[in-house]
Amino acid sequence: MCFDQQRSMLMSDLNVSRFRSANGNVMVEILRGRLAETESRLERARARELELSRRLDDMKRFISVMEILETYLKRVLKERQAQIMDRISLVKK
Repeated sequence: MCFDQQRSMLMSDLNVSRFRSANGNVMVEILRGRLAETESRLERARARELELSRRLDDMKRFISVMEILETYLKRVLKERQAQIMDRISLVKK
């Protein structure tokens, strides 16, 4: 092989190596971008989960208050019904 052919092959190998390196750098940048997007989506999902958990806790407290109120109102209703029945029974005598 003559010097020019060796030089040509060497240059060709260097160009392929540079291309792979440049291509690898591009791929690394693409992957970094995708990672950043994924981390951003994950952060938004965690914030949304936190908000939904807070709202769920608020709803649970509301339901608890409504159940207490319902129990109270049922008791008051029964007491008043009993009072009315007592008065009706007094009137019938």
